[in-house]
Amino acid sequence: MTVSETCERPEWVVEAYRHCERVVREEARNFGYGIRLMPTPKRRAMSAIYAFARGVDDIGDGPEPACVRMDLLDRARGRLETVQEVLWRRADSRALEGHPVLTALADAAGRYPIPLDAFAELIDGCESDVRGAAYETFDDLLRYCQQVAGTVGRLSLGVFGYDGRQRAEGLADSLGVAFQLTNILRDVREDRLAGRVYLPLEDLDRFGCTLELDGSGEFVDPASRLHDLVAFQAERARAWYAEGLRLLPLLDRRSAACTAAMAGIYRRLLERIAASPAVALNSRVSLPTWQKAVVAARALTGVEK
Repeated sequence: MTVSETCERPEWVVEAYRHCERVVREEARNFGYGIRLMPTPKRRAMSAIYAFARGVDDIGDGPEPACVRMDLLDRARGRLETVQEVLWRRADSRALEGHPVLTALADAAGRYPIPLDAFAELIDGCESDVRGAAYETFDDLLRYCQQVAGTVGRLSLGVFGYDGRQRAEGLADSLGVAFQLTNILRDVREDRLAGRVYLPLEDLDRFGCTLELDGSGEFVDPASRLHDLVAFQAERARAWYAEGLRLLPLLDRRSAACTAAMAGIYRRLLERIAASPAVALNSRVSLPTWQKAVVAARALTGVEK
C-alpha cells in the first residue's frame, strides 16, 4: 500500500484492509495466488470479499451444535444488512469500527459495484450445510454450488469490471460451480466422516455406491465403482471449467490473470484427483506451493488459460 493510498483513507479503514489481507495470506490456500495478482485497490477489495465469505463458510463448517451455527449465520446476515445500511445512508464507516471485515467490505462496496445481496445466497447455502441437506439430483446440487461458490464469482466481478453483464455473470457462476465440484471431490471422505454427502444420490445409485464407511473409516464400496464415480464427477467438473473459462476474454488483463490463476490451480487439483481416485478418497489431495506459484506466474504472463 503506497503512502498516497494510505492518506486517502482513515486509519481504521486502512487497518481493516490489512486484517482482510492477513486472512487471505493465512487462509486462502488456493484463491490467494490469484488475488495477489490484482492491482492494490482491487486486491484489497477482493480480500474484503474473501474475508467475509470465509467467515460465513467457517460458521457452516464449525464444531458448534447446529442450533448455534444457525444463530451465528443469522447474525452474519444481520451484519451484512448493517453494511448495506451504512452504504445506503452514506454513513461514516466509523460506525463499523471494531469490525474490520465489515469496515473493509463497506469501503470496498462504496468504491466498486459489488452485489452484496449475493452474500445472502452464500449464507443460504451454508444453512443447507448445517441442516445436513442431501442432494437427490445434480440439479439440486447445482443450486447449492451456485449459492456457495457461484456467488463469490459474481461478487468478484463487481471488483473486476467486465464486458456484458448478463453473459459475464453466467460464466462466473459456471466457474464457481467448477470450483465447488472440485472441492466436493477433494473432500468426499472428510465430508463423509462429518456425516455429509454432497454427491447426488442419483449418481451414487448409477454407480452402485453408498459411501458407507466401515469401523476403521474406510469406504466399503468396491474400489472400481468408486473410481468410476470419481471419473464421472471429474468429467462433469471439466465441462464446467470449459464453460466458465470463457469469462477470461471479458475481463481486463489483471482480472483475467487472477481468474486464470485460481482456475489453473483448481483444474490441476481436479486432474490429480482424477488420476489417483484411491488416494483422493483416503486423504485430502493438494498441490505443492511451488506448483501453485508456477500457475500464478503463467497466468500473469497470459500463458495459463
